[in-house]
Amino acid sequence: MSRQFALLLAATIVLASFGGGAQAQSYYEGKTVRIVVGLAPGGGFDTYARVIGRHIGKHIPGNPTVVVRNMPGAGGIVAANHLYNAAERDGTVIACVQNNVPFEPLYGTKQAQYDSTKFNWLGSPSTEVALITVWHTTPVATIEDAKTYELKLGSSGANSTPSFYGRLATEALGVKIKLVVGYPGQNEALLAMERGEIDGYPSAFYNSLMATRPTWIKDKKVKLLVQFGAAKEPALPDVPFAPDLARNADDKMLIEGGSAPLAIGRPFLMPPGVPEDRLKAMRVALWDTFKDPEFVEDAKQSKLGADSPRTGAQLQDIIERFYKSPPEVIERLRKLQQQ
Repeated sequence: MSRQFALLLAATIVLASFGGGAQAQSYYEGKTVRIVVGLAPGGGFDTYARVIGRHIGKHIPGNPTVVVRNMPGAGGIVAANHLYNAAERDGTVIACVQNNVPFEPLYGTKQAQYDSTKFNWLGSPSTEVALITVWHTTPVATIEDAKTYELKLGSSGANSTPSFYGRLATEALGVKIKLVVGYPGQNEALLAMERGEIDGYPSAFYNSLMATRPTWIKDKKVKLLVQFGAAKEPALPDVPFAPDLARNADDKMLIEGGSAPLAIGRPFLMPPGVPEDRLKAMRVALWDTFKDPEFVEDAKQSKLGADSPRTGAQLQDIIERFYKSPPEVIERLRKLQQQ
């Protein structure tokens, strides 16, 4: 039995004990469930949400209609604030947010008006690897080159995931990066990279790149300078792994702490206060969607990596452990986030 299969089987047994319940079924019948995406249309998060949205309805008791709504802004914080402070708590609102979002309050981000530990985490279809990606015409071939040539890298906002990883690379790897903020999402930044407005993007997720630009790596349209993540992407054996490039133990710890959000992949969540039977039903529905052969095939056709799912309980554990990181690591990460 493979480790992945064993994890899936164990999680399935745990989730099966929840049960959706007749109460949830009678509630959701005839309802509309909204999936709020914290980024603009066209990017990887949006693609994941729409593929999941096409399949999850049949796994929710009562088979409600499922629609996707985009709510970009402040690197996903606008959507998280809405979910925490304004969204209905009746089980009809789900969100898919960037994986930096759960950690913004710990970083001291003032715009983050929510308590991440009080959200109801549902799960994630994958874990992620973030790549510093530059266009093939950029006169930089390695991360060492970026220590002498200043890269202009696009980002959505000062507190967004790409901005954070740009600053993390500057701090821990000694590269020169100028962040150009204001792009609504990754898709717009990648288009700007094609047009030559910027050199690249500081945190292109591998799964997103394969979903939205599936030929770029194969055709050598882009150069991948370094990868951040909980583990190295097996499909990219020749791309350096950031922790291996750390200049000292403190910088390695900083990189590992900063990469922790990638372990929660593309997190789906619900507001606090959702009735327990609806929360349990939605967690089971999302997990059943991840195992659904039609979803798996749809994800494959969309070039989405959906082979390392996480349950809501696993996401909760990762978030709680991160909040218990050594104070010195948190302080350095907080300074990076607040620049």
